[in-house]
Formats: sequence, structure tokens, C-alpha cells
Amino acid sequence: MSAHDHAEHDQGHSHRGHTHAHGADATTRALTTALVLILCFMAVEVVIGAIAGSLALLSDAAHMLTDAAALGLSLFAARIAKRPARGAMTYGFGRVEILSAQANGLTLVLLALVIVFEAITRLVSPPDVQGTLVLIVALVGIVVNLAATFVLSGANRESLNVEGSFQHILTDLFAFVATAIAGAVILATGFARADALASLLVAALMLRAGVGLVRASARVFLEAAPEGLDPQEIGTALAAHAGVVEVHDLHVWEVTSGFPALSAHVTARAGLDCHELRHELQRLLSERFEVRHSTLQVDHEAAPQPPIAIEVAGGDRGAVRDHDRDYTPPNANTQPEK
Repeated sequence: MSAHDHAEHDQGHSHRGHTHAHGADATTRALTTALVLILCFMAVEVVIGAIAGSLALLSDAAHMLTDAAALGLSLFAARIAKRPARGAMTYGFGRVEILSAQANGLTLVLLALVIVFEAITRLVSPPDVQGTLVLIVALVGIVVNLAATFVLSGANRESLNVEGSFQHILTDLFAFVATAIAGAVILATGFARADALASLLVAALMLRAGVGLVRASARVFLEAAPEGLDPQEIGTALAAHAGVVEVHDLHVWEVTSGFPALSAHVTARAGLDCHELRHELQRLLSERFEVRHSTLQVDHEAAPQPPIAIEVAGGDRGAVRDHDRDYTPPNANTQPEK
């Protein structure tokens, strides 16, 4: 017999509520509105950036292209994620958004590296830049990105993909501020390298956002514990329950953004109602750690056994104690025959 009485066990599930403060329809509308704003302004920026010879404007346009791609992928992921779980897809299609977020992050990193290379080239040999056009477009870009940021702030930002799109737009807003400053410097001083320096700042912001998205999506794919959830703390809290003997095989992961999950094997004290214990532990997980999808297998510990009396030939008795398996052999003092 092992330490667990596997003849008596209870395995149960507690499921996460799939409701959000902001509905899927509101998120889709916000993403669509932001996408239209970004695409329209991006087209204007590419044309004026080419006319003005401004790498800062063209790099902003490239960044906005990734913003548009991020928004488009977010819309696609939102639609796919609505599909119910079926067949082999037992968790549904929620991780499509994680794939989208990782693709967006990698694109940001690659574009940032291209911009860094081109900016260094222009620092060495700066071209003529029309500061007036750069300043005007940058100021308009600030207004457009403020509007897009405001729209996306009303979407469901629990989603890693939506949050990634929001960060794209927010980063682009900061980039336009840098570009406007570069345009003003060029107009005031004629320092053409300000455009390339602004491009390096844009690239740095893109790298930061891209690496953050790749890291966050990789954590989900590697099934690491979600940010803010410490498995050691969770295990200690479960084991501290008066009815629990021990907790092992504890796993905490994230199915998709905002969907933490947990499984564990719990040994309950003999004689306890394992069903009630499981419900109490799941309430603890939900209320204290906000883990609403948990699978707990609850087994009873082995009940204490009374001493076992063993009768042997000749009427002698030896005692075997179940807890330590001490054994007193019969006729222990009998000398062997010569």
C-alpha cells in the first residue's frame, strides 16, 4: 500500500468564466476603427516621407505598417478565438492570439534592425531633409495616434494580442513626438542628422516593444507560470489547509491571455470528505489567486492500521507494527543444533 489510498479518490475541475468586462464585439469595433485610422495616415506618410527625403517619416510609416499588421492579426485572432472548443482543440482557439502576438513582436524587432542600419548610414552621410514637411506630418501623426490610442483603450486589454496592438500604437505616438522634435531642430538649426537620430529613437522603442511581445508569448508557449503567480506560494497555501497532508505534482500555466490553469495531486487526511475539501481548495484558488480553471485529484492518506498479531507454530507470537514493520522472530533465543 502506498501513502495514498487510491481506491478512494476524487478528481474535479473548476472552470474559468469566459466573460470579459468589455465584450468581443466592442473589442472588434475598437480594433477596426484603429486599423482604418492607421492605414489612412500611413499612406499619407509614405508619400510625404518620400517627397521630403525623411528617414524618420519613412521609419514611422514602417512602424505604422507593423501597427496595421498587428491590428489586422488581432482582428483575425479575435474572430478565430470565438470558435468553441471541439474535437482535438479541447481548449478552443485562444492561442491564435499568442501566435499573432509573437509574429508582431518578431516583425518589430526585424524592422528596428533595418532602421538602425539605415540611420547609421545617414549619420555618416546625411541627405537633405525638408524640415517643414517632417514637422507638419509628425504633428498630424500625433493627433491620429492619440485618437487610435484612445479607441484601443476601450478594448479588452487582458488579451496579449490586443495589448500588443495598443503598445504598437503607443510606441508610434512617442515616435511621432521624436520626429516632430527632429523637424523643429532641422528648421531651427539646419542640423540634418537630427532626422537619423530620431530614427534611432524610433528603432529603440520598436525593439523594446518587440522583445516584450516575444518574451510574453514565449512564456505562454513554454507553459511557464503566468506573471504574478508564484507556484511555490500557491503550493504552500494549499498545503496549509487543515485537511491537507501534502500537495505534489503541482503545475501552473497559461492557456492563453488571462486564462491561467492549474493541476495538482492533493493528499487529504483520512476520514475527510474529499469532495468538500476539493471545493474548498478551488474556492481558495479562485478568490486568492484568481485561478478559476483547476484540476485537483484528491486522495485519502492511508488510514492507521492496528498492530497485526501473527500466530506461529508452538504458540509463540511475534508482533509486526504496521508503521515501522518491526518483526520479532519466533524462538529468537533458541540456540541452533550442533
